Amino acid sequence: MAHNKDYNKDMVVIIAAVAAVGGLLFGFDTGIISGAIPFLQQNFDLSNSMLENITTSALLGAVIGAMFTGRLTDILGRKRIILFTAIIFTIGALWSGAVTSPTELMAARFIVGLAIGISSFSVPLYISEISPADKRGQLVSLFQLLITIGILASYLTDLAFAKNDVVTSWRPMLYSGVIPGLLLFVGMIFLPETPRWLMSKGRRQEAEKILRRVEKPEKVEIALNEIQNELEKDKQKVKFSEIFRPWLRIPLMIAIVIMFFQQFVGINTVIYYSPKIFMIAGFDGARAAIWGSVSVGLVNVLFTILAIYLVDRWGRRKLYFVGLTGIVIALIALGLSFAFNSSLGQSGKWLTIVFTWIYIAFFAISIGPLGWLIISEVFPLRVRGVGTSIGSLSNWLFNGLVAFTFFKIVKLLTIPGTEIITQEKVYDPAAHNFVMQTINNGNPAGAFWLYAFIGIIGIIWGYFYLPETKGVSLEEIEEHWRKGGKPRELKPKQE
Repeated sequence: MAHNKDYNKDMVVIIAAVAAVGGLLFGFDTGIISGAIPFLQQNFDLSNSMLENITTSALLGAVIGAMFTGRLTDILGRKRIILFTAIIFTIGALWSGAVTSPTELMAARFIVGLAIGISSFSVPLYISEISPADKRGQLVSLFQLLITIGILASYLTDLAFAKNDVVTSWRPMLYSGVIPGLLLFVGMIFLPETPRWLMSKGRRQEAEKILRRVEKPEKVEIALNEIQNELEKDKQKVKFSEIFRPWLRIPLMIAIVIMFFQQFVGINTVIYYSPKIFMIAGFDGARAAIWGSVSVGLVNVLFTILAIYLVDRWGRRKLYFVGLTGIVIALIALGLSFAFNSSLGQSGKWLTIVFTWIYIAFFAISIGPLGWLIISEVFPLRVRGVGTSIGSLSNWLFNGLVAFTFFKIVKLLTIPGTEIITQEKVYDPAAHNFVMQTINNGNPAGAFWLYAFIGIIGIIWGYFYLPETKGVSLEEIEEHWRKGGKPRELKPKQE
């Protein structure tokens, strides 16, 4: 077997990189709406509340997409589902760019959201099942990295098409999602199905052929036997109710609550609304505000790369506390820069950018990637699929809540007399021209302080409930929960 000529050590990296374009699409279609928002608001004279509805429609689609993907990937296969996702992404992008009303845009973004939800489940699953065990962690983390690269790419695309006096600048922005959608579709045509799915359908020879291309020759038989053993265990169907057993309540609570804190420190207010936030801070025109978003996207990518390096060196708890402390300080400072906006003058907008960079950096090295990592580690193998899907679904629900309530919270927590008034160009269809409109934006300071307060609660919760899973085997984690052990007492046996 050592003379296997099919094996190519770089093959699996190429396969994972092509599949991870699903992550790039996820990030791209999540972020592209942010640069389009100022133009949509001008074009259709939209209220902030309507902007929330348009943004949230994609997240509603993501919730539904994530809910039904598990069963479909088992029936149709991982590859087919990702191909199907690429088609939905492409159709959604075409429709989004062509819409004629805000209501129609909500429907188009819902379709894009379906694809985001499906890819958030199916792409990491595909990569994990096709990767050799010794490369799995790094290759699955490639998906998270490509999400951040996709967000940055969407901001750069927004910048390329943003013209302050062209009210329809949003159309080419939204159309551009077609390109990564087609790239994923074409790339996936040439990729194999995963060996695990093929084995589950009794196609052992095909599975072996693929394993010979991605596994070291001496490990092919071992991998085949491991997959077979896993499938035998899976035949004893896991009931959904099993996840609610008393000894699994703590890991289930951890999976839901860590996603709550990941979202309710307000991350997606920055991802979705950063150009709008920067315009409120004093940047003149949508294009200048989108430049601010590009810098935020770049910081996000760089610090996600740093997180991949640090997570197995520093451990989960240390990263969590360092990150959340930085997030809280940055949010308080961000709130202060808005609270004293009138007295800070021109320096206020630059302070807003700097504090946003600090906030994003601390998020990207900590609770951003940690949320997804922790939910994949705290559950025993038998219920990991069910547990992880509950964690993912929680993430999308909390994400939607944050996006839907941001401007409402801004309005509710604005102290009378601190409102930020801006003069913005709005397109008047009757006059076929732009008119200046006075907009009362409220003041986001209170919203950022609320997110900071939630971050402080997150630090306290983490002290008691965040386990240190670095260097702990899945079997040791399961044994710890069965014994009724406390999360913060979890550590490797050898320590």
